Amino acid sequence: MRIALVIPHKGFRDETVVAVRDFLQKWHIEPVIVSPDKGTMCHGYHGAVVHQALNVDMVRTVDFDGIFLADGPGIDQYQMYDYRPLLDIVRHFYEGGKIVAGVGNAIKILARANIITDLKIAAPKDEESRRLATLYRGVLTKNPIETEKTVITLGKPEALPQFLTGLLHKLGVE
Repeated sequence: MRIALVIPHKGFRDETVVAVRDFLQKWHIEPVIVSPDKGTMCHGYHGAVVHQALNVDMVRTVDFDGIFLADGPGIDQYQMYDYRPLLDIVRHFYEGGKIVAGVGNAIKILARANIITDLKIAAPKDEESRRLATLYRGVLTKNPIETEKTVITLGKPEALPQFLTGLLHKLGVE
């Protein structure tokens, strides 16, 4: 199994990316680091450095079991929610019935990909992400984690361990 782990080339939330990468590897799921940048190294908000395996433009849904959108200030700084190739890829994953997971302010990408209409979404902490999710007709809840259809959202980063367990379940890994 393979999961596309999408991060900004600078400013991803280190704790999220490292925890997700390590968790997936523990369960023999290959996390493939994907970024819109053409470089090979991505730098986290707190200094973590990870190797980018693929550019977003090269992601093919047939090669992955799901896509995970990590949070962090780089989402806003580089306006990843406006990057059309990324939005198209997220939509292809959703339309193909594959897992689409978003954390915190990366939920803006799910909204702009127009896949959250009438779906329950875990309300992100920041006001702008909540506003955009509402604008795209997502149904915000107070739950830290929401799973509806193939979309999994995490609004509160402290619930990441439970979120990852839910991701495994959605992938059919026991």
